[in-house]
Amino acid sequence: MYGFCFKLLNMLGSLGQISLKEKPLFPVQSLVQVAGKASLAHRSRMDIIANILSAANDGARKTHIMYRCNLSFKQLHVYLAFLKDRRLLKSVPIKTEEKNNSVTYQTTGKGRAFLQAYSSIRALLSSSEFED
Repeated sequence: MYGFCFKLLNMLGSLGQISLKEKPLFPVQSLVQVAGKASLAHRSRMDIIANILSAANDGARKTHIMYRCNLSFKQLHVYLAFLKDRRLLKSVPIKTEEKNNSVTYQTTGKGRAFLQAYSSIRALLSSSEFED
């Protein structure tokens, strides 16, 4: 389990936006309390990747993922390309009467393994064992 997590962190480092030497990885809290309300202001890249994989778990189009994960079009394309290259996400072409080249994105088995590891890491970090 920990070997998978280490590989996962190195994989995210290869995105070019995370440097394991320069930026601390912890805490990895996706929601920040601001005046009693939950905010998505400080999401890590791992949080965004987990959100995308979760949104695409049963299949979703780009716009659905973009709105559900609160991403810009440019950000979405960067993350989709990254996740497809790592085979965490796959694109499935569908044909409808309205559009011939419509695509849905689905989380792969490897992507679901990422979500399980991500949940385990979050549970481990939020446990009371690490609190002073």
